[in-house]
Amino acid sequence: MRNFEGLQRVVIKIGTNLLTNSKGFDIDYVHSISSQIAGLQKRGLQVLLVSSGAIGMGAGEIGLKSRVRDIKMRQACADIGQPLLMHQYKESFSNFDISIAQVLITREVLNNRTTFLNLRNSVETLLSLGIIPIFNENDSVSTDEIGSAFGDNDRLSALVASKIDADLLIILTDIDGLYSGDPRKDSDVTLISSVSELTPEILAYAGKAGSEFSTGGMQTKLQAVSIAANAGCKTILAHGGKKDILLRLIDGEDEGTVFLSGKKLAARSRWILHSDTTGRINIDDGALKAIRLRKSLLPSGIISVEGTFKDGDVISINGIAHAVSNFTSTEIENIIGHHSKDISSIIGEGHRDVVARPEDIVFIE
Repeated sequence: MRNFEGLQRVVIKIGTNLLTNSKGFDIDYVHSISSQIAGLQKRGLQVLLVSSGAIGMGAGEIGLKSRVRDIKMRQACADIGQPLLMHQYKESFSNFDISIAQVLITREVLNNRTTFLNLRNSVETLLSLGIIPIFNENDSVSTDEIGSAFGDNDRLSALVASKIDADLLIILTDIDGLYSGDPRKDSDVTLISSVSELTPEILAYAGKAGSEFSTGGMQTKLQAVSIAANAGCKTILAHGGKKDILLRLIDGEDEGTVFLSGKKLAARSRWILHSDTTGRINIDDGALKAIRLRKSLLPSGIISVEGTFKDGDVISINGIAHAVSNFTSTEIENIIGHHSKDISSIIGEGHRDVVARPEDIVFIE
């Protein structure tokens, strides 16, 4: 038996494939999930739900039979399906006197430190009131082309778990867990019960997306595991169609695959690590060695600047680290190769004497 004593906060992600059946949206499944979450609340747990299904539900509403790929049509289906999805959750949770709140977000909300903190404070208030926040990507305005899309709700659920310091992330899908290969093609593969570290061997087991309206495959789920692990959060990948699966998982039953948590990074470090970068600076070997030794990044070690960014933005360093820049891209271009003492004479007074502080630099690996 697994031991999940001491849990306080749980994020649950439900995939599109669980919310639909041959007839369309599976209302009975939503009732079952709502009942189980109500049971978790009675045990004193705070629960956040990340639910897919809006695009698929919207597509079904207007009679589309296959996966929607056109961006404008996906946005239209999201507009149609999201209120229908939330209405169904509201109806189901009302049977247990539980209120819900819709939380639609984009990557930009989490990338911006101010909006991220505002979101976190709002969610904390909802949880204190016993309300279930239901997250989904704001597909109406999120597109890969403008860089605002998460890409899938596996990643979104892990970021939510990371940002609000969850103890456990449960990803419910239509498979039993992580296998040593593809169980649809190889009958000799085995289900892996527990994973302590995402080694190259474990990562090699990842497959591809297979459902009509879903976007996530095993690769995205393992990426989600990595994000959650950095926050000190365990992850369980399990088949969401099994009876009372949430309750049995919390009870410690050996269902699915549990991924143990890694070393917990500080909240600000996690925000820096998982924010999208708005530009890049390239530095020399000496500067790279210095920041690996937890020293500040100085302008003398910078070789070049790519992109346009503001001071306070998260940028990439050599593609191997993220950092919060103390200068704009234009200012850095002006001070490249100079000593810190020359900064004020080049771009004026009122600036820091380092490009990035050690506490604002996080290596991706």
